[in-house]
This record gives sequence, C-alpha cells and structure tokens, in this order.
Amino acid sequence: MSRIGTLFFMAILGGAALSACQTAPASAPSAPAPVKGYVTDMKAFDAFIATRPNARDFQAAYPDVQLVMPDSITTMDFRMNNSRYFPEWDSTGRIIGGKFQ
Repeated sequence: MSRIGTLFFMAILGGAALSACQTAPASAPSAPAPVKGYVTDMKAFDAFIATRPNARDFQAAYPDVQLVMPDSITTMDFRMNNSRYFPEWDSTGRIIGGKFQ
C-alpha cells in the first residue's frame, strides 16, 4: 500500500509543479492613447515628460504638437496654444524637460 501512496503523492506533486510553471503570455504594456490637439492638461503633460520619452514616444503621444529637434529651423512667431515644444535632451536622446514657445 505504501507504493501506491508514494505514486499517488508523486502524481499530485508533479501536477502541482506543472501548473506552477504555466504562466500567462506576456503582453506588451499598453501605450497611452494619443492626445489630439494641443496640450491643455499640463499636469498630464508634465507626468508624461517625467517618464523621459524619446522623440518617437513623444510624437505617438502628442501627434499634433510640433517637437522641435536640435537640427530644426523654426520661425520666431509667438504661440500661446502649446503647439510647439522645445525639449531639453539628455545624452541618450531622451526628453528631460523643455518649454513651449
């Protein structure tokens, strides 16, 4: 009877080990929905900039805002609608701050 008990115990232990190894497939983190138009919610924008996005992430999140790159030529017109952002970059090409102009 001890042999049957041992086999039963091993079957239960093996089933538990197999079920512990199975995991749900890893899903990519969902990107925030793009913000249409110009920046009006400055708290949300500042929180986004705090994540240190790169230029591609910025354009995906704020497609209607002109991101002025270091080699871009722009006019000196004065905009009050937060439609053009002059970023500050770190050494790895990520946005660490900036200003609207």
